[in-house]
Amino acid sequence: MKKKIIAYLKEKGKSDINDLAEALEMSGAKHFTNLIKEISKMESQGLLRFEQDGSLSLRKENPKKEVVTVRGTFRANKAGFGFLHINDTEDDLFIGRNDVGYAIDGDIVEAIIKKPSNRLTGNAAEAKVVNIIERALKTVVGKVILDDEKPNYIGYIKSKNQKVQQPIYLKKEPIVLDGSEIIKVTITHYPSRGHDYFVGQVRDIVGHQGDVGIDVLEVLESMDIVSTFPDDVLKEANAIPDAPSSRDFQGRIDLRQEITFTIDGADAKDLDDAVHIKRLPNGNFELGVHIADVSYYVKEGSALDKEAVKRGTSVYVTDRVVPMLPERLSNGICSLNPNVDRLTQSAIMEINKDGKVLHHQIAQSVIKTTYRMTYNDVNEMIAGNEEVINQYSKISESVKDMTELHHILEKMRVRRCALNFDTSEARIIVNDKGMPVDIVLRQRGTAERMIESFMLAANECVAEHFAKAKLPFIYRIHEEPKAEKLQKFMDYASIFGIQIHGTASKISQEALQEFMAKVEGKPGAEVLNMMLLRSMQQARYSEHNHGHYGLAAEYYTHFTSPIRRYPDLLVHRMIRDYSQVNDDKIAHFSAVIPELAQSSSSLERRAIDAERVVEVMKKAEYMQEYVGQEFDAMISSVVKFGMFVELPNTIEGLIHVTTLPEYLLFNERTLTLQGEKTGKVFRVGQPIKVKLVKADKETGDIDFEYLPSEYDIVEKKPNKSKKSSRKRSSQKDNRNRSSKTDRSSERKKRPRSSERHSNDKISKSEFKVRKKAKKPFYKGISRNKKKKTK
Repeated sequence: MKKKIIAYLKEKGKSDINDLAEALEMSGAKHFTNLIKEISKMESQGLLRFEQDGSLSLRKENPKKEVVTVRGTFRANKAGFGFLHINDTEDDLFIGRNDVGYAIDGDIVEAIIKKPSNRLTGNAAEAKVVNIIERALKTVVGKVILDDEKPNYIGYIKSKNQKVQQPIYLKKEPIVLDGSEIIKVTITHYPSRGHDYFVGQVRDIVGHQGDVGIDVLEVLESMDIVSTFPDDVLKEANAIPDAPSSRDFQGRIDLRQEITFTIDGADAKDLDDAVHIKRLPNGNFELGVHIADVSYYVKEGSALDKEAVKRGTSVYVTDRVVPMLPERLSNGICSLNPNVDRLTQSAIMEINKDGKVLHHQIAQSVIKTTYRMTYNDVNEMIAGNEEVINQYSKISESVKDMTELHHILEKMRVRRCALNFDTSEARIIVNDKGMPVDIVLRQRGTAERMIESFMLAANECVAEHFAKAKLPFIYRIHEEPKAEKLQKFMDYASIFGIQIHGTASKISQEALQEFMAKVEGKPGAEVLNMMLLRSMQQARYSEHNHGHYGLAAEYYTHFTSPIRRYPDLLVHRMIRDYSQVNDDKIAHFSAVIPELAQSSSSLERRAIDAERVVEVMKKAEYMQEYVGQEFDAMISSVVKFGMFVELPNTIEGLIHVTTLPEYLLFNERTLTLQGEKTGKVFRVGQPIKVKLVKADKETGDIDFEYLPSEYDIVEKKPNKSKKSSRKRSSQKDNRNRSSKTDRSSERKKRPRSSERHSNDKISKSEFKVRKKAKKPFYKGISRNKKKKTK
């Protein structure tokens, strides 16, 4: 019947139902009822439609609306929600906990857009994960917990990674575990519909609970940052000679006659940069920056090179370094130790008294350093310590010239409006058991800043050289800040009575530099500088030159640390290979640079995350013995659930609103909390007296309690309102809610409305069809049903 109806309407175009029934010989009462039911069914399926005159026609097929999906990296929050990172130029998409599916932090996923962004309200676009393309989490590290809850498993491990909160169940294996182990497992099954848990297979025993340094090792291993090198990598490293031969010097400029020396921290072992300086007859400076030629030993495609690509960077955490290259290279032949010949790549620059590089030479070289200097000794020489100056008399003139050139370069960067985010950094001192015994601020003297100036000059010089040569190259870029983030910062700065010239969409480095000068030395300056830094984009590696916004540099790359950063090693390789340019080399580097730039940026972020996690853990561990003690602190940020405070040694912790003695009103515009009864106000940069009440090494959480003091500020009491009274109970929420939501509020989702279902035997679409017919359709239907239908 369906085929006949379609065939007839295709021929006629449209038809009255009665004409259709007559043509199909279905005019009788029995057949007509069946025809009506079929038409009703076809209309509900979208095959037929009624025209305005009551006639029937075939519905034109509408092309199915294509579902637009986006692909990106899922970034999980330990509270369950997350964000989809598409690329570095697009804003991240918010993914609610009900839309995450089974995605895990770092997974490459496919998602659909649920809700577009609203720039007026500042709400991010919302998305839903529909497909997991590639799993990022391959291995997990954690403590063994023996448990027979699931009969097929010996127990489970709990990951150190707080973004993976589910247990990972362990298959029964020949390995006997007693429950004291810290193990690494390979994930063999991921949570999915019908199997809502991880399953893992023991891969390695990392150590045992109580082992010295096991806490740091557990963090590193959980992020797949491995200290040991594969056998084939070590074999290649061991095959490299201990010293270069005269054959290695061929084609290199010989700079061994120059007074060249290294300046590093006292505990540094991988000395990868050295400098020389001399006055030229025209009054300009010749500055030579000489970097260990790691690429000469690490050949492209070798086991050493592949492992370096995989690691991307060395990782520095409290008491140890996880190197990018084996120590035989980093502390041996690639370390510019004094009084030995070493192969280097050099950037030799003629710089005038305005800090401008007039001429340069980038070349492969050989050097012999005179001294292994420390920052402390050079700072003493700069300060005029005669004893140290006499001890290193051979380089005393060089240090004077370097100091003068450093100030010239520093002034040059100020003139071009480079931003100097000189924030406080902590150094955690641990004992031989890995326990933190002190936390001190890192000191940066003239020597430290001087070497930084010279490295910046060399990096810019190399980047400009290859950019102007128009050859494929890898750049270190820092793009302009996004308007939304900058606008929030400008609004916040205005609370302090400081105006920033320009708009969020168009603001110069000069305006930001003026702002930083205005706040220097004032209360809250450190916090404001940090907030400005956070409003900036993250620097990254790219095959495209977009300049470096923070340095106000048109060209920038990383050339000076090939022992610990892969992009630097790649730059050295290009310097060598481009000495004879041909189409094959250009095509090769054009192909490999984009992927290496992306992987290096990603691995750099992983290293930063590892360093941050270990630092937070060690700070919490250090503070455990001070629970109950009182401190002077400063409010570093204010949020609706409380305020974060910072001690002079950079320790930061939370004062939750539930611990405060009165109800506090949160002002989102001014980012302040104010007591409803007393009028006490708490704002960023304000000193405050606190007592330490909790320090949890496992989570890294540090909690303080507010103490009344002379620092308290009372302002005019805020007006009470019914709305604020209704919200008062929200501050009595369970303390754990904030910790579970990563100490940030998560937006609430409105529950979906339930669907209504009809129990009618005659559907609404059938009623509609019958209503169009001229003949009565209610014959044979019971009286009660007839009334209901009418």
